[in-house]
Amino acid sequence: MTKRKLETCFSPALYEAEGHTNSIVVIIDILRASSAICTAFANGAVSIIPVPEVAEARDYKSKGYLVAAERNGFVLDFADFGNSPFNFTKEKVSGKTIVFSTTNGTGIIKLASSAFMTVIGSFLNIGALTKWLIKQDKDVLLLCAGWKKRFNIEDTVCAGAIADILMRSNRYTTNCDSTSASIDLWSLASPDLPGYIEKAAQRTRLRDKNLDDCIKFCLTPDFTDKIPVMKNGVLVADI
Repeated sequence: MTKRKLETCFSPALYEAEGHTNSIVVIIDILRASSAICTAFANGAVSIIPVPEVAEARDYKSKGYLVAAERNGFVLDFADFGNSPFNFTKEKVSGKTIVFSTTNGTGIIKLASSAFMTVIGSFLNIGALTKWLIKQDKDVLLLCAGWKKRFNIEDTVCAGAIADILMRSNRYTTNCDSTSASIDLWSLASPDLPGYIEKAAQRTRLRDKNLDDCIKFCLTPDFTDKIPVMKNGVLVADI
């Protein structure tokens, strides 16, 4: 059996789209976009339309769509709610299509649009996601959203957790220093993940804005078995 290649990218600024047209790209933005997306599908959302620009999200709102939109953590004035996973309750999202626009995550989804497939990853769906990736039998790139094109701790730790499971499956090979480093960081963080994430700058940013109530939840493994997959420009649940 030929092993598939596993790579990790710490920042969208380092992403080279032309090198991953035959890869599955996993978008990781655990605080909070990818966690919110996974929660939305867990609670019955039909689809999510990711839009990188505020003007586009505003236009969707004028057409009657349910819109989740934020910049730098704050809900935009026209939006129905922001990107805390706690906003995506069954009462709000079940059976709905949601337009979603965030500081980091939604622009990165568009950046990876030329990949063989683009999916959303988080701790919330890590078990189902890794099983699904192994089943696809394709090269995988773990793409960390970071913070405004910079490295961040939380997404890298999550990438390391995913990479560790994939490498232990013996179905992947890696010659990628970023993958090795992310697995090493995960090994440091895993004994006390909430404690380790206290080091993350985004954890401080959210605390300073009183937006940190969902952090413990975002670090919860296997909350859902839904795999959000991009199809024709829209996120839908594969499972």
